[in-house]
Amino acid sequence: MPYPLFDRRRLKIQPLASRKHDLDLSALLPLEGPTPQFAHAALPELGKRLVQARDQGASRILMMGAHVLRAGVSRFLIDLMERGLLTHIAMNGAGPIHDWELALIGATTESVARYIQTGEFGLWHETGRMNDVIRDGVRAGLGLGEALGRAILEGDFPNKDVSVLAAGVRLGVPVTVHVGVGYDIIHEHPNCDGAALGQSSYHDFLVFTEGVRRLEGGVLLSFGTAVMGPEVYLKALSMARNVARQEGREIRRFATGVFDLLPFDGDLAHEAPKTDPRYYYRPWKTILVRTVADGGASFYVQGDHRQTVPALHQAARHQAALAAESP
Repeated sequence: MPYPLFDRRRLKIQPLASRKHDLDLSALLPLEGPTPQFAHAALPELGKRLVQARDQGASRILMMGAHVLRAGVSRFLIDLMERGLLTHIAMNGAGPIHDWELALIGATTESVARYIQTGEFGLWHETGRMNDVIRDGVRAGLGLGEALGRAILEGDFPNKDVSVLAAGVRLGVPVTVHVGVGYDIIHEHPNCDGAALGQSSYHDFLVFTEGVRRLEGGVLLSFGTAVMGPEVYLKALSMARNVARQEGREIRRFATGVFDLLPFDGDLAHEAPKTDPRYYYRPWKTILVRTVADGGASFYVQGDHRQTVPALHQAARHQAALAAESP
């Protein structure tokens, strides 16, 4: 006997106009205006390595959680893409939702505490349209990130200039989306197609892995992604190294950087023992230790994304200017 399924047709989907938003365009930092003050010894080195990787044609990858977009730093990410300092951005499944809503209505982020009480959380019509775009994108052979980015770039989105997804399509820079089924609000909707969701995100995983294949001499950065980032990167690196080894190549001399809020003391070049709860913090053991143990370098920067992204942007721009001046 098959198990009974929830009937999504019974859901009441409401317009975004009826939702109270916790964040709007006023929270986005201007690119050339004053930014929060932040300094860290690793930033000049990471900026330098991004410029060197650009000049050598190696990958410059940034993985991130959705809170990075909520920190109001989209313009800085887009400018790094435009300057050739990022060749790939990877998001979790919630990232495109904030990107889509900001581009469409100039606001995003609902109160979970408020709307879960009434069963309204996540059930908003305009956001649910993303499912139709994802399904149509699969039919066109597109990955999840590119399908949404094209829809924003070519559609009636008044604020598409702050969309990281749209910028990726405009610039030819992959912005991939790595989802977990049931994680994101668009999965609640009656028009969610699980097969299309899986196929489009797996397509993006292969795009990401191809970028990792060119990571020798490059840089991989992780901003606020404790599970998706390290886990997707780990599998992609294993696949890339498998092929590289067959070709007589290596992928081991590259830099990684983790940007997060957690304070860490001591030697981050060695993973914590299993008796330490911090052992289970994947960015530390995977991104900072295990995957660079045979020739790479790693850096940890503690700070709020609203501070660290503009600071990295400034450091990279400064290093690019120095490189342009040197003979």
